[in-house]
Amino acid sequence: MSLCQEGINDIKPSETVFKPRNDETRDESDAMGILTKSRAVCAVCNRLYREPKILPCLHTFCSDCIRQLEPFSVCRLDGDRGSPEDGSAILCPECDSEVDLPPSGVDGLSTDHLALDEVFAETLRVESSVVCDLCSDGEAGKRCEVCSVNLCDFCSLAHRKQKRTSSHSIQTLEELKSLGRLTRPVLCSLHPDQELRLFCESCDLTVCLECVASFHRDHHCRSAREVVSHYGDRMRDLVVRSLKPRLTRLEESLRQVDTSQEALQAHTDALAGEIRLFARAYASAVEAHCCSLLRSLEELSNRHKNQLNLQKAQLQQAFADVHSGVDFTERLLTSGSDAEILSVKGVTLRRLVNLVESGFDPHPATIACESARTICFLPQESAGQVEGFPVVGVIHAKTVNPSKCTIQGEGVERGHEGQQGEFTLVCRDSSGEQVARGGEPVLVSIVHKERKACSLEASVVDNNDGSYGVSYTPAEPGPYSVWVCVKAQHVQGSPFVLNVKRKLRRHCGIFHCCSFCSSGGAKEALCGCPGTM
Repeated sequence: MSLCQEGINDIKPSETVFKPRNDETRDESDAMGILTKSRAVCAVCNRLYREPKILPCLHTFCSDCIRQLEPFSVCRLDGDRGSPEDGSAILCPECDSEVDLPPSGVDGLSTDHLALDEVFAETLRVESSVVCDLCSDGEAGKRCEVCSVNLCDFCSLAHRKQKRTSSHSIQTLEELKSLGRLTRPVLCSLHPDQELRLFCESCDLTVCLECVASFHRDHHCRSAREVVSHYGDRMRDLVVRSLKPRLTRLEESLRQVDTSQEALQAHTDALAGEIRLFARAYASAVEAHCCSLLRSLEELSNRHKNQLNLQKAQLQQAFADVHSGVDFTERLLTSGSDAEILSVKGVTLRRLVNLVESGFDPHPATIACESARTICFLPQESAGQVEGFPVVGVIHAKTVNPSKCTIQGEGVERGHEGQQGEFTLVCRDSSGEQVARGGEPVLVSIVHKERKACSLEASVVDNNDGSYGVSYTPAEPGPYSVWVCVKAQHVQGSPFVLNVKRKLRRHCGIFHCCSFCSSGGAKEALCGCPGTM
């Protein structure tokens, strides 16, 4: 075996080795500044990928960086938390998702061949010179796309003369720099000179010709180009039909949250200005009261901001998860070779299906936008005394609590056929105090308990003081179920039972005493007219 061929066999096919010349090494801080936003850089170590592995969440990191992550698992009895090599779970440094490692540990994860392509392209862009991978002396000016090695002119000639490598495609590094993306074959780890061109459906594995002849002789193997269309169409369908529309909805939801935050801040600023104008009319005691009011307002505003920030964080996380999955899949389908797509199709499909089935997917219309309306300033209400002076003006943040709302009036329990019934709903906050404003979504439903098709139309009038007048006119007697809801929640005591009595008829004609007497004096006895006695 020649020196050239020995050098090729010493290089792992899954790695790309780049060795800059010692006399041309860049300042490390400058180089890292150039590579910070590159897809060829690991987000953990901020260096070019080395043995990049894809986690189940479709985020890529160096294999050594994954091994250094602390396992996310329950402590054992002996206090040992294990290591990522034990097949335990870890937290993804990118999205904080809990991901399970395969039983074989980090080595069992799929290799990100797209990241290796990016590493080589980035090295060509940044490094002024690359050392030959075979002789380690000359400056490499060419690259064998089959062996994935950089070659100087001498080694390139020797590479072409070798019978085994004479048909390999060799390009100059300048030609590769001009390409939008580096394309290179994926070689078999067992047979480094063979490209993965076949797919064993029995083992669900990409294989080379020698693998088929040696280990998969009786298995059902097909060309990778024939198989990739099925999985590629499945990935593309998940992205186009489910995940891209969800991205649109998540973007709209994020805009809704941003709008709510801006409205809350604007409302907070407006109230702060109103409070300051009111406080300037007083002396030092009133100024102290003004500061107290501002502190209260800030606390309430921060409380609502925290709620909105939590909602925004959930939406951002969902958006980031879907966006990363869509971005990775689109790059894979657009730029990946057949072997590259098939080598990661398992983890990619699992992630896409997981995003489709269990991802956070709220409708933008459900995003709360009423946080600012719950805060109000009442300048005429007494606030007690400050430094011996009576002051007015208080901050209220009353929110209607449906479980504290009450019903007033007998019309919610008793009624008469053909006569209008009335009752009043009083909205209260968590402390039981009446909310001094209207505008709440109130729903009243009155349905006959025995005849579900029989329902009453209820009229709700907002009195703009926290109370709502409800009226109805029953057409038929019997028991009714009365639902009274505020913000789609039942108020205290709801649903109520409304008993509607039959309308009494005046007796007309002759009293038939025999009927009354024969009934034993029953009040329900029917007269011959017929009428109720």
